[in-house]
Formats: sequence, structure tokens, C-alpha cells
Amino acid sequence: MGVVIIVFLILAVVVILWVIGIFNALVRLRNQVKNAWSQIDVQLKRRHDLIPNLVETAKGYMKHERETLENITRARSQAMSSESIGDKIKTEGALSDAMGKFFVVVENYPDLKANQNFLALQEELSTTENRIAFSRQGYNDQVLFFNNKIQMFPSSIIANMFNFKAGEFFELEDIKEKEVPKVDFS
Repeated sequence: MGVVIIVFLILAVVVILWVIGIFNALVRLRNQVKNAWSQIDVQLKRRHDLIPNLVETAKGYMKHERETLENITRARSQAMSSESIGDKIKTEGALSDAMGKFFVVVENYPDLKANQNFLALQEELSTTENRIAFSRQGYNDQVLFFNNKIQMFPSSIIANMFNFKAGEFFELEDIKEKEVPKVDFS
């Protein structure tokens, strides 16, 4: 009888340690996802801070492009006020689209393209966009690791017991962003 109790206690301790190990791994992965998102958030804030300076620099040259500038300002405002990750992904996509249209319009203003302040701001924004892309890749990698862990057996049992939810990928929603640009030198 004593041997059965000892075996049962050892088995209970092993199961408890296993649950604790998986739970801690899930918490660590969830926190890595949050950290990766905060890295994106830092770059998005930097982007939001650069855009008004770029728009102000362009306003003097682009008096007839008021709608383009207003669209950027509106998209930036919506992106800054979005709360959830899903909303941020959607509004940041709209801001990227507005910025793309802005840079197409800038091509019509050679004086603006030669302005040193504008060029410096454009370079800063380009660098920030690269940082966002890099951070987005890191975030999506962390979400993948976390989602795999909560969906694979046996950790899925613990994930369900403690209500761990799958992370949301930062994906491009606009099909235009996924298309390969056409280059024509004719």
C-alpha cells in the first residue's frame, strides 16, 4: 500500500512539474509576442512623428494637392488612435497606401524633390519603413512560435486550460501591396 502511495505522489509531482513547465513556456512565448509588437509600435510612433514634418515641408510646394495631404493626415490620425492589433494593422495599411500616393504626386514637383529638408525627411521615413518591415517579420516569427505551441499536443491541453489565445499575424491586407510593381523603361 505504501509503495502505491509513493508511486502516485511521484507521478503527481511529475505531472505538476510538466504542467508548470508548459505553462511557463506559454507565458514566455506570449510575452515575446508582446515584446515583438512593442518593437513595431516604436517604429510606428517614429513614422507617425515624421509624417507631419514631411507634409508641412511639402505643403509650400503642393498647393494644388490638398486632398492628398488631407488623406495622409486623416490616415495618420486613424492609425494613431487605433487600439487593437487588428485595427492597427488595418489603419497602418491605409496609411502606407496614402503615403504611396503622396510619393507618386511628389514626382510632379522637381523643386520639392530637390529640397534638402524634404530629402532628409524622406530618407528618415524610408529607413523607418525598413525598420517596420524588419520588426513586422520578427513579430510574425514570435506569433508563429506562440501559435504553434498553443496548438500542438500536449501543450494545447494546458493552453486551453489557461485560456491562451492565438496571436494575430501582421499581414498585408491590400492586394496592391502584394503585387510585384511593373517596371517600364519605354
